[in-house]
Amino acid sequence: MARDPGLEELLRDVLAQRPGVSEKAMFGGRAFLLNGNLLCGARDDGMLVRLGKGNDGWALALSGAVRMLSGGRPMQGWVRVDAGVYGDDTMRLRILDAAIAYVETLPAK
Repeated sequence: MARDPGLEELLRDVLAQRPGVSEKAMFGGRAFLLNGNLLCGARDDGMLVRLGKGNDGWALALSGAVRMLSGGRPMQGWVRVDAGVYGDDTMRLRILDAAIAYVETLPAK
């Protein structure tokens, strides 16, 4: 997988001013962490978002959203969305707000 600099910038626009957010190379793209916990990621195949087990049904119902696979296995609570979702400012903010709300409940690392 290759990086998607445009998606990375969209995520930075939302997350850069938020305390506790950091970035690192991960998943073949760029990962964004909140207080040391994975929050979301940017790759050329879409935006990965951590919503938490049982919190992802609404996102999976969106056209352009699928459950994230890792090594061919579905990852509960993780969703990959395509440009049709993250390219819409309202949807991008909605899904990122949901991810932030979940990850804020996790203990800091």
